[in-house]
Amino acid sequence: MNTPAPVRGTWDKVEFYTSYFLLLVLLSFIGTRLGFAVVWQLPAIDFVLSVIAVLLLIASFWFGRHSRRWRLWTIGFATATQIVPMVIREPVLLFPLIGALIPVAILVGCLVALSKKGVDVRPPQGS
Repeated sequence: MNTPAPVRGTWDKVEFYTSYFLLLVLLSFIGTRLGFAVVWQLPAIDFVLSVIAVLLLIASFWFGRHSRRWRLWTIGFATATQIVPMVIREPVLLFPLIGALIPVAILVGCLVALSKKGVDVRPPQGS
């Protein structure tokens, strides 16, 4: 009578929706940056890399439907196209990025722990 309900959803669904959310965030960020390129001059290499990243991000919504690898590589490439040229021009920006790795590492550790959580684990019963 007090048996716990079966666990609904899987780790794959969490990764699927998280990666699509990251694709949307990157698309809005890079799109905004390209929008500001009309007002302020953007270096040529940044403009070219940003346009390629936007095209890949848009294509990822179609090609990434069934391919986790495609989504993750697109997220990595789009992120790198924004960070690497910035750090090459201003190397001092590397220090805050290294500091930002601490919460990212904690988040990744939590996600890995969630992915290894078995479905046999029962939640504590209420009193």
